[in-house]
Amino acid sequence: MSASTSAAGPGLEGDLGWAIRMVSSAFHRVATSSVEDLPGGPRGYLVLVALASGEPPSQLALAQQVNLDRTVTTYLLDDLEALQLITRRPDPRDRRARQVLITEEGRAELERTQRRLTLAEERLLADLDEDDTRRLRLLLTRVAQTAQREALTPETDC
Repeated sequence: MSASTSAAGPGLEGDLGWAIRMVSSAFHRVATSSVEDLPGGPRGYLVLVALASGEPPSQLALAQQVNLDRTVTTYLLDDLEALQLITRRPDPRDRRARQVLITEEGRAELERTQRRLTLAEERLLADLDEDDTRRLRLLLTRVAQTAQREALTPETDC
């Protein structure tokens, strides 16, 4: 649990751990149906997002980027490839490695999924105005980057 409380004072409402858990649980509930058509659900979605936003990574780099076990990533990529959402090819810089690329069908499915996910996110963020929503996304992204960089792992069920 969070050791400190915010300006809201003591109690659950001021506890960071409680807030993160509530938001995470609610987001999971509203977003799950948005990504259920993809192999791996949320994991498949994150893979497609990562692939759509940059140079084709190796399978290992992709697994690290989306924070998945290498074996889980391999099976997930097999499923995405079977639906022709991604393709893999030897890396021209290192023939032992394989690059992962999103296909046009993968991009189209990602766009459809993102539209469904946007509607789900709007439900969760309904009490925030546009500026608050933008600020929340920015701050959460910064915290997520810190967690990824510092390789913070959960030690408790908070």
